[in-house]
Amino acid sequence: MAALVRLLERLLWPACKKEEAKEEEKEGRRAPDRPRFLLDAPRCTQRPHGGAAASWDLRFGASAAQGWRAHMEDAHCAWLALPGLPTGWAFFAVLDGHGGARAALFGARHLPGHVLEALGPAPGEPEGVCQALRRAFLSADTRLRSLWPRGEPGGSTAVALLVSPRFLYLAHCGDSRAVLSRAGAVAFSTEDHRPLRPRERERIHDAGGTICRRRLEGSLAVSRALGDFAYKEAPGRPPELQLVSAEPEVTALARRAEDEFMLLASDGVWDAMSGAALAGLVASRLCLGLAPELLCAQLLDTCLCKGSLDNMTCILVCFPGAPRPCEEAIRKELALDAALGRRVAELCFSAQEPPTLNKVFKTLASEDIPDLPPGGGLYCKATVIAEAYSQLFQASGEHLEKVRNGAGKATGTHSSSALDFQA
Repeated sequence: MAALVRLLERLLWPACKKEEAKEEEKEGRRAPDRPRFLLDAPRCTQRPHGGAAASWDLRFGASAAQGWRAHMEDAHCAWLALPGLPTGWAFFAVLDGHGGARAALFGARHLPGHVLEALGPAPGEPEGVCQALRRAFLSADTRLRSLWPRGEPGGSTAVALLVSPRFLYLAHCGDSRAVLSRAGAVAFSTEDHRPLRPRERERIHDAGGTICRRRLEGSLAVSRALGDFAYKEAPGRPPELQLVSAEPEVTALARRAEDEFMLLASDGVWDAMSGAALAGLVASRLCLGLAPELLCAQLLDTCLCKGSLDNMTCILVCFPGAPRPCEEAIRKELALDAALGRRVAELCFSAQEPPTLNKVFKTLASEDIPDLPPGGGLYCKATVIAEAYSQLFQASGEHLEKVRNGAGKATGTHSSSALDFQA
């Protein structure tokens, strides 16, 4: 982990400073010596967790990473069973706070209860459930408002998946997203609620608001969210027609045998990878037998290496049609990890002076390496590369000649690759 952090520092820190300088310049402010909202080093610690409902073959995994941000403002929840409803119903949600974590934490703790209350004991599918989800988000926002300190900023986007035996229901507001993989391809993805979307722009203008620099009132980048009560004060207008609305966009998808998995994630994940790339990466890791929660952790590491500067949270929900472990895929992955270990050793031993981890990674990135994971590429193997490098150069800074004497034992290893974490 320490080696991965060093790699991230060297690969990404100049980009962090450059991005913040651009933001400061756009806003007419003088750029500081260091980005004010970013840490000196990313916080990569994760606590992946998951579960399974064996009776109806549903598995999930979840993980979160603070990353470069000074504070963690994401939250999530996962319910494999819903009290009062028959077997086969489940609920998952990812929330991404802004201006603090308060709204996101409230949503993770209380949104499921509002959903249960709105559904009742016998929800009608699909339209009755869609209406219930809309009511649940709006009632949760009303409850949050009653608890919110007057005048304090902050809010949270949300994306939720409600699973029934017959349908998949997606409810989202803001820019946390979900994608469904079906028969090896992306079959559905949510669309962010941005101020310039025609329907959003019309509502904002009708409520007396303005859009400046693609932002609501020149400030907020999303047009739907829990909280953000300063933008919900237009007189005579219902909650769903305010400048910012907590009304979710709800979609009902009839379940099929070809449904593989649904990925829910905050925008820090989508900043680094497209929906198609993420779906390809997830499918390839499932073929290795990787447990969903450890797959989520690897996915977040990959997004960090690809340059995400935001908090990141993801939930992976696997259906009965999800890819199963494949012996050929596992063999190729073992061979890839061994080849990367040998190549790291070659680069270190052939140099006049010990190369930095950053230089090793950049050299590998310039080479044509077969069988890299789809979507993630070499970035998905950053941990393998970092640990192979660390085995050659320990934290104490041993001289290259010392390492050469025992190098053969260290090459070709894959101590923390996906294959060590098979379910």
